[in-house]
Amino acid sequence: MISKRRSLRTAVVGTLGVASLALAGTAVAAPPSSHSAPSLPAAHTAPAAKAGITAKPSVSSVRAWQQFRVTGTTTGLTAGSKVTLQQKQRGTWVSLPATVPVARNGSYSMRVKLGLKGRNDLRMVSGATASPVFNVTVR
Repeated sequence: MISKRRSLRTAVVGTLGVASLALAGTAVAAPPSSHSAPSLPAAHTAPAAKAGITAKPSVSSVRAWQQFRVTGTTTGLTAGSKVTLQQKQRGTWVSLPATVPVARNGSYSMRVKLGLKGRNDLRMVSGATASPVFNVTVR
C-alpha cells in the first residue's frame, strides 16, 4: 500500500515538472490523438514569467583579496536555482567558482574575493539569464 502511494506521488510530481517546462517557454508537443481534450480558453492559461537577475556589489573598490558582497533578486527562477558570478577576461565571460542558490523569495547573497587588479566587469548568471554588468575596481 505504501509503495503505491509513493509511485502516485512520483507520477504527480513528474506531471507537474512537464507543466512547469511548458510554462517556462519550452515547447512540449503531444502526439496527435483522436481523443484529445478540449483546450482551455486563453484567459485560463498563465503567462510564462520572464527570467531576470539583478546584482549589486556592496563596494565599488576593494584591495586585492578583500571580501565584499554581491546581492540581488531574481524573477522567473525557482527557489534553489543556482546563480554564478562571471568575470570578463580578455573579452570573454568566465564563470568563477562562486555559486549560490536562490532563496524562496527570489533573493541571493554571495561573498566574493577578487585578485585581478584594475576594473573588473562582473555579472551574475543562471542558465541563459544574466544580470546587467556591474564593476568593482581592485587596487
